[in-house]
Amino acid sequence: MLNGVEEKTFMALVIGVTILFVWILWPFYGAVFWATALAILFMPLYRRLLRSLWQRPTLAALATLIIILVMVILPLAIIAALMVREAATTYQRVQTGELDFARYFQQAFDNLPAWLAGLLDRFGLTELNLIKERLSAALTNSSRFLASQAFAIGQNALDFLAKFLVMIYLLFFLLRDGEELSEHIKVAIPLRHEHLSELSMKFTAVLRATVKGTLIVAIIQGALGGVIFWILGIRAPVLWAALMAVLSLLPAVGATVVWLPVAIYLLVTGSTWQGLLLIAWGVLVIGLIDNILRPVLVGKEARMPDYVVLISTVGGIAMFGVNGLVIGPVIAAVFIAVWDILYRSRNASKLEMTS
Repeated sequence: MLNGVEEKTFMALVIGVTILFVWILWPFYGAVFWATALAILFMPLYRRLLRSLWQRPTLAALATLIIILVMVILPLAIIAALMVREAATTYQRVQTGELDFARYFQQAFDNLPAWLAGLLDRFGLTELNLIKERLSAALTNSSRFLASQAFAIGQNALDFLAKFLVMIYLLFFLLRDGEELSEHIKVAIPLRHEHLSELSMKFTAVLRATVKGTLIVAIIQGALGGVIFWILGIRAPVLWAALMAVLSLLPAVGATVVWLPVAIYLLVTGSTWQGLLLIAWGVLVIGLIDNILRPVLVGKEARMPDYVVLISTVGGIAMFGVNGLVIGPVIAAVFIAVWDILYRSRNASKLEMTS
């Protein structure tokens, strides 16, 4: 047993060494985070394989890793490659003038019904030159950003490969030794067992809900949007699908902000049946996916207010990039859980003092 001074000195040493270790690992924080997330998500599969493979943890972890690579990582890599190619192609078309957003906007406005054009005029929305300039600039900048990201990925391919290999390597050991490591961490952290268990359960539930529920729903909605865009002959369907998938992660935003303007454009430019088909598909297929699948995939215990999800997701993206899609909501959930524990502890203490 350590005395008081030794205990404080040792805890300071633990904190200092932990900070240094995190600092060393920070360049690979994304790889560490996704390895942890995938290990938690696929731990039930690992346990089933462990029972089927005669309690051989190394073989079960390797089998689980192969399944993750084939079913999750390989399809996402193919989609990402297609998206990068379409983003670069779109940017080149904008630069050469083949893709003229201002012309499309003018064409849509010219085909508006007289009553709608009059309504826009009443609200001062007929300054076409200003609107076209802003719209064209925004869309051009978006295409330029995507193309620059594609170029950056190509330039940093070696760095990406290194982080990917670190993630795969760490994922294998987290699957095989994760439960034992988790128990060691729970014993070492100086918190009450019930508080630690509650935080651990909340972290795991939100992580699983975000990855398994929110991301899967977003991917399905994006894929369905991309399919209808491809059927209707709209250029760069994979790029549009990726955009719809990302926006589907945000409450009160969703894929509607992508497919609805396209549907309106189709309607006002004379492609009536295509516009009506896109609206019907968006409302009856893409829209209902969220209402049907999300309650099934996301448990009630992991639900958070929509405004918290929105703010934490946007803030997470701003801080951590793509990784923030998951990191943001997870941090928000742990934040809420910690303050809930503090509230209940303080409230219980006040009740004891008054009784």
